[in-house]
Amino acid sequence: MSEFNILVVDDEESQRAAIAGFLRKKGFTVDEAANGRDAITFVRSHHIDLVLTDFRMPDLTGGDVLRAVRDINPDIPVVVITAFGSIETAVDIMKTGAFDYLQKPVELEELLLIIGRAREHCMLVSENRLLRAQLAERYSFANIISQSGPMEEVLNTAGRVANSKASVLVRGESGTGKELIARAIHTASDRRDKPFVVVNCAALPETLFESELFGHEKGSFTGADRQRIGKFEQANGGTLFIDEVGDIPLLIQVKLLRALQFGQIERVGGSETLQLDVRIVAATNRDLESMIAEGSFREDLYYRLNVVTIPLPALRDRREDIGPLVQEFITKYADINGKAVRSLSHEAMDALMRYDFPGNVRELENIMQRAVVLTRDDTITTRDLPPNITAAVAAPLAGAPELLELGDLTERVESLERILIDKALEKSGGNQVRAAEILGISERTLRYKLAKLRG
Repeated sequence: MSEFNILVVDDEESQRAAIAGFLRKKGFTVDEAANGRDAITFVRSHHIDLVLTDFRMPDLTGGDVLRAVRDINPDIPVVVITAFGSIETAVDIMKTGAFDYLQKPVELEELLLIIGRAREHCMLVSENRLLRAQLAERYSFANIISQSGPMEEVLNTAGRVANSKASVLVRGESGTGKELIARAIHTASDRRDKPFVVVNCAALPETLFESELFGHEKGSFTGADRQRIGKFEQANGGTLFIDEVGDIPLLIQVKLLRALQFGQIERVGGSETLQLDVRIVAATNRDLESMIAEGSFREDLYYRLNVVTIPLPALRDRREDIGPLVQEFITKYADINGKAVRSLSHEAMDALMRYDFPGNVRELENIMQRAVVLTRDDTITTRDLPPNITAAVAAPLAGAPELLELGDLTERVESLERILIDKALEKSGGNQVRAAEILGISERTLRYKLAKLRG
């Protein structure tokens, strides 16, 4: 993306000209609009990569411009400039879907940082759109529910690595969807017409690993009454997905390394060397680096598997995806069970949004399947959710029962904010960037709230 087109919207000519002039000197292509109506008209008829708009304008506000631009093209990031101290307005703007906001007077270096992030965002969206379009006939990554930045990065990496021969290591907690990503990589590759074979190492007894992976000849051990083709041979020409690769015994790791290095295997009890063409996608939820240090995982095998790493975020770190996933699961299980359930109450959604999902997407799917089956209405409520969900949501208030008493609303809200911010800082070890991510707010908003609460 060599050229980046920015539209600056402000009814104050001097402010508009100053920002536009600065950005032109930095090499950007800049257009100007003196009011919201002109800005919306311009966006409808021109290619724009970023809209930078003042909030307070006489005809249409920056919020109106934001909503109109999102209707025209939701992929265009909009940055809104607000008056200094209007933090409530800024929060509302972000909830409406703004990419970010700036406070007056505008710090030019901060403006450049935001534009840099917006440019990266546009590049990522563009790449993903191209990848999805190329794969649409055979497989669409759109089948993987995602609206969050972390998952967009996952899909982008998966799409770019799909047609290579590189081994891929998918890492993430249990239930994050590692096999789903592996299948997407296979189906998006030129191996799509060949087998996709799964071996779940966590489910295999140690004595069966070698036979399961490499096969065996008749009579090679007690009970081997016929020749058996292993997973590697089954996957020849295609992809072998090795799930929970950290559970492979050391002895088998040596043989797996040879298979990866030379593309050769021998069946148990056999003397023939078989030359195979197998692409490996492995997955684990274990700390392989610690296992290497302990001597339970081979370092050379680690580097063979870990050519490209795809880290899958936990669901609690991609909360933007909870809503779309919930709706997907409601539709799926309502159809399966012949029920007219189509929605979730605001209170139930709020409870899910604040739950940490140790079981990740798999746990959320089970929760929604249960809720669809149990509900007597067409709308799922908190009564239909498991007790541990509502209990976990209520836990932060358990140590502060005074918050549940009637009283001044502003004071109660500030007290709750203080509790949640303290917990986030404690969980992040005092790291404000990480604490802001946990709370789902920007670092700037967190700094503002800390200053306000401590002042």
